[in-house]
Amino acid sequence: MAQNDKASRQIPPRIPLRDFFRNPERAAYTISPQGRYLAWLAPFEQRMNLFVRDRHMGEEWRVTAETERDIHAYAWVNEHTLVYLRDTGGDENFRLALVDLRRQEPPRWITPEGVRAGILDPLEEQPDTALILTNERDPRCFDVYRLELSSGRYEPVVQNPGTVVSWLTDHSGEVRAAVAQEGTLTSLLVRSSSAETFRKVLTVDFRTTVEPRLFSFDGERLYALSNRGRDKLALVLLDPATAEETVVFEHPEVDVEAVGYSRRRRCLTWVRFITWRREYAFLDELTASWFERLQQRLGNDEIVPVSATLDERWVVIRTFSDRSLGAYWLYDVERDELEKLAELSPWLPQEWMAPMQPIQYRARDGWTIHGYLTLPVGVEPRNLPVVVHPHGGPWVRDVWGFNPVVQFLANRGYAVLQMNFRGSTGYGRAFWEASFKQWGRAMQDDITDGVRWLIEQGIADPRRIAIYGGSYGGYAVLAGLAFTPELYACGIDFVGVSNLLTFMQTIPPYWEPFRPMLYEMVGNPETEADYLREVSPVFHADRIRAPLLVAQGARDPRVNINESNQIVEALRQRGVPVEYIVKEDEGHGFRNEEHRFEFYEAMERFLERHLGPGVFADLQRLSA
Repeated sequence: MAQNDKASRQIPPRIPLRDFFRNPERAAYTISPQGRYLAWLAPFEQRMNLFVRDRHMGEEWRVTAETERDIHAYAWVNEHTLVYLRDTGGDENFRLALVDLRRQEPPRWITPEGVRAGILDPLEEQPDTALILTNERDPRCFDVYRLELSSGRYEPVVQNPGTVVSWLTDHSGEVRAAVAQEGTLTSLLVRSSSAETFRKVLTVDFRTTVEPRLFSFDGERLYALSNRGRDKLALVLLDPATAEETVVFEHPEVDVEAVGYSRRRRCLTWVRFITWRREYAFLDELTASWFERLQQRLGNDEIVPVSATLDERWVVIRTFSDRSLGAYWLYDVERDELEKLAELSPWLPQEWMAPMQPIQYRARDGWTIHGYLTLPVGVEPRNLPVVVHPHGGPWVRDVWGFNPVVQFLANRGYAVLQMNFRGSTGYGRAFWEASFKQWGRAMQDDITDGVRWLIEQGIADPRRIAIYGGSYGGYAVLAGLAFTPELYACGIDFVGVSNLLTFMQTIPPYWEPFRPMLYEMVGNPETEADYLREVSPVFHADRIRAPLLVAQGARDPRVNINESNQIVEALRQRGVPVEYIVKEDEGHGFRNEEHRFEFYEAMERFLERHLGPGVFADLQRLSA
């Protein structure tokens, strides 16, 4: 674990906190279907807004003026038109707006307030239409609508029977596949044309995944990610007539995560999977060739294609590493020419950032737990103050790459431990299922075992260990303080669950199709109330003795503010120090820049007060 090179022995300067958490100057670049325009997000009045550059004329301008919330996402729907999504105060009811670059007028709002919308298919080759999703008819499910771009009107295309949780179009833009959730059973639905009704191709228990990604180029079959009859997700070609699968690609150790394809050349191009970092297997020689050329020029950075013109000559890519948020580039495949569009955080020198090292350790019941350890630059990894940082989800995973929170903590002289505890995705079905009804039990043991491993390695000072996490990670913070109070000096809970009984009562309406699955994975409050009470930290507040910082968005639709209110009240009644930050115009996390600054400034003070300053805080202050 020692850092031996000469550069790593230098103590980094104390970088201003806001440099880690400020908005990037430019981000989220894409190119228009014909290649005339580039679009990106950039700050305006502290909010991320949409900007455009005309590559022919050399002009660039801002096309939106959102001042309350950042733009959540956007997409090109033809050469001159974009749509974007923005919610209100963090409620995640994303409203759809339309921007026509040929008109000198503000964006037009398409969907109403209080309704959640999404983009199903931009239909870039169809000049005046796009397919969108909304739950305005029924908050519990999403119907498909055809949006007429010129008028802004949208008409229903497919009405959701109440069970469909995802839709898929074919290469001509027809809605021809769907995934339905009925109780704990998942069904794949397909139809031959839009004039026909959907039929069930197969039905599996939700523990088995069959996730359609795209139609074959003759429109007859489906490429899907499937673990039918296997532990790991593989890319398969599925025949709807027989439900038979042919494996296209599988990895022996991890799930396939994504697949790329060429619409113009009608072929698959790559599959992606994550070991300790993202890796590609190429299915197309042309793509493999230009990817290899880029890798030679861009070094060891991750390369992710994010946008391309319809003729696939121009490709926007993003590069990044564990020590840099990276850059956006425009690549001319034909001429092999690369143009840098923007650095995301040029104010953060890579040489002062800390490497993110893959690690693994053995859980008490034998599972191998993979994770990452980030050590402060320039010090021996012995007896360090540590922040344990379990991820949210919980059914996602941590992956190698730049994390501003981790780098901030390392710059302050704290080691950071992240672990993909059981239930983290990407490691196969058995590892995921091992998390079922293990909140506060084996899932928490995996975190505890990682902390004890770090102590045994001599890296962690057992008296100076904090735990910080958001969402499920916030639950893990509270569970760690309640069930292993001897382990942590303090905790930081960001929008975390404290009471599994009340959490189940306040899920968003569009999670309703997944409720039976949640009962199987987490617990049924009607039949397993005693268990849920047993693993809910709020009912064990008398065991918590470490100081706690809690942050919560008042409009959080996933983890209701009552989750934070309960644990804060229970601890304050017992005299446990609790600092509580509530933002009325935030939801599941703090999106507004000024709120991020406030929260992480509070975190910095909190850690210095209760964990002690990092290993080189005094040296940094002297050199500042």
